[in-house]
Parts: sequence; structure tokens; C-alpha cells
Amino acid sequence: MPFWSFKRSQQHSMNSFLIVGLGNIGIDYKNTRHNIGFTVLDALATQIDVSFSTFRNGDLAETSQKGKKIVLLKPSTLMNRSGQSVRYWAKQKKMNPQNILVITDDVHLDFGYLRLRKQGSDGGHNGLSDIQEKLGTNKYPRLRIGVGSNYSKGGQADYVLSTWNAYEQRNLPLIVDQAAKAVIHFTSQGLEQTMNLYNGQVKVNEG
Repeated sequence: MPFWSFKRSQQHSMNSFLIVGLGNIGIDYKNTRHNIGFTVLDALATQIDVSFSTFRNGDLAETSQKGKKIVLLKPSTLMNRSGQSVRYWAKQKKMNPQNILVITDDVHLDFGYLRLRKQGSDGGHNGLSDIQEKLGTNKYPRLRIGVGSNYSKGGQADYVLSTWNAYEQRNLPLIVDQAAKAVIHFTSQGLEQTMNLYNGQVKVNEG
């Protein structure tokens, strides 16, 4: 039986959201491509004026926006075990899968491209794979942020765990800001409208 098969009010599930930014904890991983989920949540927390506190399996921040309860989660279980944290906090906060939005990097998308989907495969991403396994479903929304694929064969792991180059670093704030806006729009206006408005390449500065 899936973990969310317990009683809850329809109103609670409709008005509460768990926003998960994927990444790895620790100074060695800060400002790396693989930690774009953490970066977006940090920016979002600043925008809505909330702070993270450390709890079991992750750092959390909570707020209410326009009648919607929003829980931000940065898993502390490391990327490949992200599902452990997501499952735990989804149960604690009584979240339905369709109200769990996962933000992650994607090497299959060009740098700065945003792709929001309501469900899908893990695409070879270990964090998404573990979440799917722990939740028992792939039917949860995910916001993929393109980090490009400028690496040679066999170099993907080193690439995503390396820091942004100078060009990417200059443009990252634009992309992060757009992703944060997409998250808030998702909680207030729903998935379909957010997909139509935010999916696509973020306009960045050339050069």
C-alpha cells in the first residue's frame, strides 16, 4: 500500500505543498550543478522571508502564501538517498504526491532551460530514482533545470559535482529567480498554467 494511503481532509491535501530541492549537504558540494535544487530553495526562502531549521532527514522552512501552506525541504540524506527524506516528510506533513514538487538538475537540458512536468521517469537521475522507489510512484511533479552536458564520455559525475563556470555563474541568478517564481506560481495557480508560462529557455546574457 502506498505511504499516503491514510485518511486526510481534501482541503488539507489541496492547500499544502512540499517543495523539495535536491542536492548534497556539505561545503564540498556548495555551488555545484548538482545542488541547483538547494540553490533555488535558498533563493525562494529569501524572497518569502523564511529561514531553514535542521530536523530529522533535512532542513525545513514553512510559510503560508495566499492561503496555501508551503513547506520547503532540503534533504540531508545525500542525493542518492533523497527518497528517504521525501518519504519521511511527506508522511509527517500528510502530503499527496501531486502536491510534492521536486526541483533538480538535468544534464539532458541546455543550461537555463526549465521543464515542469506532472510525472515521468527518473531520466537516469539517482535522486529522482530513489524518490520514485520510496514513494512507490513516479506521479509527482518535478521541475528540471538544465545544466547542460559539456562533458566527455564517462565524465557526467564529475561534471555535475563541479562548480559553475564563469558564464554560468553570471547567469545563474536569472535562472534561479525564474525557477523560484515558477514554484510560487505552481502553488497558487496550479500545474498546467505554470507549465504554459514557465517551461522553456530562460533568457540569459550572452558572452
